[in-house]
Amino acid sequence: MPASELGSVQKTLLLPLWGRAIETAKPRPLLVDDTAARIISAIDYDFSTIARNTSIITQLCWVVRSLHTDRTIREFLSAQPDATIVNLGCGLDTTFERVDNGRVSWYDLDLPDVIRLRRNYIPESERRRFIAQSLLEKGWFDQLGGADSVLFIASGVLYYFEENQVRELFIRLADRFPGSEIFFDACSPRGMRMANRRVIQAGGMDAAAILRWGIQRPKEMESWDSRIAVLADYPMFRRMRRGLTLRERWGTLMSDWLGIMSMVHARLGQRRAPGGVIG
Repeated sequence: MPASELGSVQKTLLLPLWGRAIETAKPRPLLVDDTAARIISAIDYDFSTIARNTSIITQLCWVVRSLHTDRTIREFLSAQPDATIVNLGCGLDTTFERVDNGRVSWYDLDLPDVIRLRRNYIPESERRRFIAQSLLEKGWFDQLGGADSVLFIASGVLYYFEENQVRELFIRLADRFPGSEIFFDACSPRGMRMANRRVIQAGGMDAAAILRWGIQRPKEMESWDSRIAVLADYPMFRRMRRGLTLRERWGTLMSDWLGIMSMVHARLGQRRAPGGVIG
């Protein structure tokens, strides 16, 4: 199927795909994603609007998000090499190619139209399987079987949902996979407004693809359920400025200072004892 036939929100997967491919082509890239570059050259889509209207800071945001995610997965797998990773709202993400340790069980989950497109460019394998369902459904839980040591990743996904939907997802994961972890990027309310204007609209995306959920302090998610524990949250560009130009450094500093985007790592399903200790 052509990318132009994707749903409104699903079509936004083209934005970070383009960002990683552009980075790969730079003389000194922060991230090398040859699979993204291959897909860009083969996919039936006109990227000229994205290329013309996307700022360098936005493009770097997609790249840096991948670097943070890669590092977190590698750390998780170093401690639990036979763990399960579930990529929620995978789009045309290629994280598996960069972090596979030869032992991990991996699941890429997204809506049926995205998975149909994905199969044109990215293969499944015995340890890497695709699930064609909404992350808001429950049926895909059973496809993970009795998976233990689970890390969920959600890159550029959760802010397309309403807060109550994100909260319900976290609670369901805590119910079904106690002790699991989730790593994702979060947008502040200000960042959400800026992204809708400067990224979604400017990139030629449909108005139905606007961001809906923003959170200023991720620690507030702990009030959703006593089993949710935020292990870490930090500005998107923290420790990610090496090799950037002066202009890029200034732009990323301003983004972090304004609290536009952050990375969040949480544990699900273990109750916090008084004083915040995980018990």
